[in-house]
Amino acid sequence: MRAAVRPDLPRWAAYEAVAAVHRDGAYANLVLPAILRDLRLHGRDAAFATELGYGALRHEGTLDLIVGAAAGREVARIDPPARDALRLGAYQLLHTRVPAHAAVSATVDLVRSVAPGATGFANAVLREIATLDLDGWIAKLAPPYEQDPVAHLAVADSHPQWIVRAFDEALGGDFDETTRLLIEDNQRPPVHLCARPGRADAVELADEVGGAPGAFSPYAVYLAGGAPGDLPAVVEGRAHVQDEGSQLVAAALTYAPLDGPDARWLDLCAGPGGKTGLLGALAAERGAEVTAVEVAEHRARLVEQATRGMPVTVLHQDGRQPLPEPAFDRVLVDAPCTGLGSLRRRPESRWRRQPSDLPPLTRLQRELLGAAFRAVRPGGLVAYVTCSPHLVETHVTVTEAARRSGLPVDLVDARPFLPIGMPGLGAGPTVQLWPHRHGTDAMFLALLRRG
Repeated sequence: MRAAVRPDLPRWAAYEAVAAVHRDGAYANLVLPAILRDLRLHGRDAAFATELGYGALRHEGTLDLIVGAAAGREVARIDPPARDALRLGAYQLLHTRVPAHAAVSATVDLVRSVAPGATGFANAVLREIATLDLDGWIAKLAPPYEQDPVAHLAVADSHPQWIVRAFDEALGGDFDETTRLLIEDNQRPPVHLCARPGRADAVELADEVGGAPGAFSPYAVYLAGGAPGDLPAVVEGRAHVQDEGSQLVAAALTYAPLDGPDARWLDLCAGPGGKTGLLGALAAERGAEVTAVEVAEHRARLVEQATRGMPVTVLHQDGRQPLPEPAFDRVLVDAPCTGLGSLRRRPESRWRRQPSDLPPLTRLQRELLGAAFRAVRPGGLVAYVTCSPHLVETHVTVTEAARRSGLPVDLVDARPFLPIGMPGLGAGPTVQLWPHRHGTDAMFLALLRRG
């Protein structure tokens, strides 16, 4: 009998993260860093574990098709521990430069640790997968592009069909551009920092952390890697982690001109506090004050921590409830959404989200936007922001909320309040950012002025 072989630590870390996602409903970007710390993995080992875990989760739909075809059975019929190990093995075989014999051997060792009775089965499945490269499997399993481009892209670029269709509609039916977006969605994005105005300069911060100034936001710094939460600038409150697109849409609200007072700002859905932190820093420079509303108690505490020392008051309440003192000059509605615009950063979310999630979310979005219209003073501005390009979460929500409010609100062209010369902003008046065009999350922005 062969002695038990402990799987190597990077593969074990990746397996633990993938298993936690499927077993416990965990989020990979939260559990994997803790696993790496517990196993004391750093450098190349940590990077390999991250690549395996995130990659297997991003490509799960296509990997499952391939594993199922190689096994001759639906993946749902494979025991979960063996199934997760096979996903990691298939990812190594099809998406990395790990030699096939090493990927098979290491994955069989992993299966021996988590599902001892499945080692022979796993060995046979992996050897079958290794008979074709990724293009070969896609040609075998995906419908031809000419017959069904949505179904083909769903397999080739590992996204659910309903998401491929939603992206294509938002991009005006351009399948070539949709393909570029899907490919970009499968890349691991760089970490972006926000240099808080009045507390840090982006160019100086980039030098301090070994990064590079952002392409568009005057506050953005790109990091090559590492643990951003450990940086002195983040610990000291001079910067925070925030996608450049989020910086751009939050700052745009503050750049648009107003007639009359400009001292009272409102963040209606503030948790966990990234955009509130930027608003608070800008408000401090301009003599304004921010009221931050958050319905979840733990997220309200995060907002308080993120804005310590800033002119920000945090209210723990539902943003749809009346506020003690309405008539704000500027209001941000960073609405809860499907998060389809940040699939690069949340590798498992594309497989968790379903079309049935949309009706309750869009109802909440309309109600929050309606509350913002009631909270803003006549002549004041509302920014509706969502990290999703799905048309029902963007244009439809804005149109319906304005119609149902019964208040005079008009769209303002948001493009002038993004950086001069920024490409790919469309015809306006709203703005949709894209990973493949701008290197940001797919943030949507609509600016509305109350009459």
